[in-house]
Amino acid sequence: MPDPKLDTEAHRTHLYGRRKGKRLRTSLRNALTHDLPLVRINPDVFEQPFDPRTLFSEDITRVWFEIGFGGGEHLATQAQLNPDVGFIGAEIFENGIASLLKKRTEASLENIGILDSDAREFLPKLAENCLDRVFLLYPDPWPKAKHAKRRFINQLTLDHLARVMTPGAELRIATDHPEYTRWCLRQIPVHRAFQWDVSGPESWQNRPKDMVSTRYEKKAVREERAPVYLNFFRTSG
Repeated sequence: MPDPKLDTEAHRTHLYGRRKGKRLRTSLRNALTHDLPLVRINPDVFEQPFDPRTLFSEDITRVWFEIGFGGGEHLATQAQLNPDVGFIGAEIFENGIASLLKKRTEASLENIGILDSDAREFLPKLAENCLDRVFLLYPDPWPKAKHAKRRFINQLTLDHLARVMTPGAELRIATDHPEYTRWCLRQIPVHRAFQWDVSGPESWQNRPKDMVSTRYEKKAVREERAPVYLNFFRTSG
C-alpha cells in the first residue's frame, strides 16, 4: 500500500533536479532569451482555475501535457504529428528547454507552450477535465529509499491528475528503472481514478506505436536496461 507519509504537501514544495548543464551555444542562449518568453506559460496571470485550451488557437480542442520533456524530441515530434492538439511541456533544465525551442522554430510548431517551473504546483491551478493525455517519460527514479518522497508519482499528484484529466484520458509512463516500475505499480492501480491498461507482458515491453524514442531511452537500451511502458486510463467514475 502507498505510504501515507509521502502524501503530504510538506513533501511537495521543494523542486529537485538540475536547472543548468554545460554552457549553451550562442544560438541556444538566444532561443532562451528571445523565444522562451513567447511560449512561456505563467498560470498566475490567468484567472483560476485555468483552462490551458485558452493558450492555443480555436482549432485546438485537446491538450496533452508532458512532464519533464528532457531534450524535447518526443514532445516536438508529437506536436508535429498532431497539429490539432495543444502541447504543454514542463521542464526546469534550461539546456532541455533551449533544445525544444530550437526544434519548435525549425519545424514551425505553433502548438507548444512551455512551463519552466514545477509541474506539481501547476496541476492544482488547472481547471477540471482539461487534459486529454499526460506523459511522464523516464523521470528521475530517485532510487534511494530516503529520496522516495521526491518521486513525481504519489497519491497526492495522482489526486491532482485525476481532477484535471478527462474521463478516458491516458497517463503514459516510461522508465528503465525497476524500482520506479515497482513504485508506480504500488501507487497507481490502487488509486480509484486510474485503471492499468494491461493484457500481458507485451503491454509493458513494447513501446506504444505512436510514442517516439527519446535520448534517455536510447541510452538505456545501449546500457542494456530494458524500458518499461505503463499505460493507465482515467476512469469515468
